[in-house]
Amino acid sequence: MSRILGEVALLTPYRELTCQKIGYCMVVRFQGPSNGSGWMARMANELEDLCAEINWDEGTRVVVLAYPGEAFQLRDGQRSPWGEPDSASFVAPVAQIRQPVIAAIDGDAMGLGLELALACDIRIGTDGACFGLTQIADGLIPSDGGTQRLPRLIGCSKALEMILTGETVDAAEALRIGLVHRVVPAAELIDTTTALAEDMAARSPLAMSCVKEALHGGLDLTIDQGMRMELDLYLLLCTTQDRIEGITAFKEKRMPEFEGG
Repeated sequence: MSRILGEVALLTPYRELTCQKIGYCMVVRFQGPSNGSGWMARMANELEDLCAEINWDEGTRVVVLAYPGEAFQLRDGQRSPWGEPDSASFVAPVAQIRQPVIAAIDGDAMGLGLELALACDIRIGTDGACFGLTQIADGLIPSDGGTQRLPRLIGCSKALEMILTGETVDAAEALRIGLVHRVVPAAELIDTTTALAEDMAARSPLAMSCVKEALHGGLDLTIDQGMRMELDLYLLLCTTQDRIEGITAFKEKRMPEFEGG
């Protein structure tokens, strides 16, 4: 069955997620914990299906993943009703989205809530929030990329301290160490995030995908291999219609209108 995101609703019905299309931006919101068994499994399955749909949608250039950080917290010694993922990875489908993904985190982000944010490309948090991988308090370690992605963002030394101690950092410190990119009042979170997404969506979608490929793929390569990959992607983009449009718009002193071709 064909799937069209564009200006119409997703053909796949989602129970735990809501999706809103704003221009070339897809805003995905988590509904929050619901009653009944198997809730976490449904959420994981729906998120995986949605990420696959988005990857195939040429009309989506930037994804906003908006969720309440508190849904992942431990409360009064009890695990959050969001629970832990039943599958091998809850956040891997997010990390595999080819388009840029912006996390809009409302409130604290602990444990899996932070691991989900780490899988996104840009993270925007709210002032007064705290961030941490607190699994050590339960005799566990992060299981969905936290031990791998956190040190790549903030350095191994600080990541070891946070994970080994279960330390949380406040929003100001998270901003200072590069854990989040921006901190805004909660009331401004969605507006700030969608404004950034719309600004990014005006860029060439091919170039943005190549940026993600170069940065993420280059982490596992030597510097020389990474430089060759970067040059290959650059030369590939030189042959696209988007590149021609960029040059033409510059000469005509107007904003480019990229089509992704």
